[in-house]
Amino acid sequence: MVVGGGWRTVSGFDVLTRGDALDAALQARDYLVSCGVPGALAAKDPRLWGRRTVDHSRLGWLDLPFASHGLLNQIEGLVAEARYSGLDHIVLIGIGAETLAAQAIVEAHSPAARPLAVQTAGGAAGLGAGDDPGAGDDRGAERPGELTVLDGADIAALRSALERLDRTLVVLSSKAGVSLEGDAYRRIFSAAFREHGLSEREIAGRFLVITDHGSPLHDFARQCGYRVGLTDPYLPGHFGALSAYGLVPALLAGGDVYQLLDEAAALVPSLAREDENPGLLLGAVLGGCAQQGPGGSARDKVVLREPGGPSALSAWISQLLAVGTGKRGRGVLAFEPPGSPGPRPDMHAVALNPTAATGADADTSLWAPLGGQFLVWEYATTVAGWLLGVNPFEPGGPVVQDAEDDAATILRAAGEGPLMSGEPAFVDGDIEVHTDLAHTGGTGLDAALGDLLSRVPANGYLSVVTYLSGDFSGRYLAPALSRRTGRPVSYGPGPGYLHATGPVHKEGPGNGAFLIITGDAVEDHPVPGRPYSLGKLQLARALAEVRALRQRGLPVLRLHLRNPVEAAGRLAEAARST
Repeated sequence: MVVGGGWRTVSGFDVLTRGDALDAALQARDYLVSCGVPGALAAKDPRLWGRRTVDHSRLGWLDLPFASHGLLNQIEGLVAEARYSGLDHIVLIGIGAETLAAQAIVEAHSPAARPLAVQTAGGAAGLGAGDDPGAGDDRGAERPGELTVLDGADIAALRSALERLDRTLVVLSSKAGVSLEGDAYRRIFSAAFREHGLSEREIAGRFLVITDHGSPLHDFARQCGYRVGLTDPYLPGHFGALSAYGLVPALLAGGDVYQLLDEAAALVPSLAREDENPGLLLGAVLGGCAQQGPGGSARDKVVLREPGGPSALSAWISQLLAVGTGKRGRGVLAFEPPGSPGPRPDMHAVALNPTAATGADADTSLWAPLGGQFLVWEYATTVAGWLLGVNPFEPGGPVVQDAEDDAATILRAAGEGPLMSGEPAFVDGDIEVHTDLAHTGGTGLDAALGDLLSRVPANGYLSVVTYLSGDFSGRYLAPALSRRTGRPVSYGPGPGYLHATGPVHKEGPGNGAFLIITGDAVEDHPVPGRPYSLGKLQLARALAEVRALRQRGLPVLRLHLRNPVEAAGRLAEAARST
């Protein structure tokens, strides 16, 4: 129903939108209903995307709020064993969708009386470790737990994890085979457990692999004697928040996943309706705005706002939208507030569970508990994809795997020697400037940045991706760069960020410009049995992504910080200069 210029549904799942977003969404919603989309989704009818569509099981994520209770029953023994053995520190190895959901669950769904610690490979802490054991649901965790997410090559998070080996259970999560990073971390932890005095059988017992039935990783895990948790191979990875990928690591770390499933289940009945359907309303907003309007511009850029600042939930939503809609020259790209230049014709702001202050100037506001957030965004992405004429479930192009394969080729070519990273165009202090952009005037770092920023299209964006082992983030550069260009700036650590959002950058509208930041390793860690270290692997990943972006004709500037600590300050100063 319409309330105060927007929509609001009942039962704790509310969507409120206004202004131009409301006008576009009203038209899109009426069209969706007239085409029977809500009923077809409720019936899991894949013919929504044409006769030659994927199996209906690709819509199995709609059943997960109920079906995943069976999964939890199956792993009760493992959870009890881990707690009895004191393994309350969970190291989750994976990239993108396989880790973001679990991290969001642990951040939001640990028992309130005793927050869990969440540490990411980017070095940023989520919730602080709690000392009060508190009281919990008898289905939830009974002791404090910790989740460390390793999704790249950051040394600080790895070093911290290696200091707690006696409490550590390693979860390796991937829908396919073992990634370069997964292989590296697996080798590092195996060697560390061995040095810690564990037998080979005990080492195998410290690993849990979550993967698809019949995947290459499934076979590899069985050969190693690891515990294995299998998932439906037809379930799209970016729609797997309520599957084993999200639930099992979170449960092992103490998150209350039972409550999470209850929250999602409460939303399910409304998703079959034409009225008061939060997923349909949000999808109509996203898809309706992303279509080209009367003024000629598509509002295909979403700024996600949360009262406490960006969290793993925002990162999970970003990858879901990127993978689900980033196809055939279309796509919805999400940004965080530090990279927003303010209202623009091609942008709209979505507030998640806003307070009066944080939601005052949002175009759309969504209220839902975390389990509902997962399901409503999956449904909305499905609807938005249908409106944009893309199938959110079909396998994307090989953009992600190609970049990883190229990184492996770069590492093999280097052997035990240095990587062939190319000669810089010039060096400014401690910063190497690698660019193939034609200079528009001036020299030095400031001019190189100016050249890149001048190539951000009027309807485009800038993306800052950092491949550094410290805690320097593109977040520090985003506000200044956004002010200079008047365009939104996305940012994230590599390789995780481009792995998670690569489809929309490489197969979407094609209107991005990219600042890739690499650096000499402040500290490094060898990879047992491989001729490279984590730092070398990280640089190879960056070089492969630079190649992939340039091959698509996208403007790219790579800055290599020879002294990351000193050069980071110089880079921040250059970003602020006008």
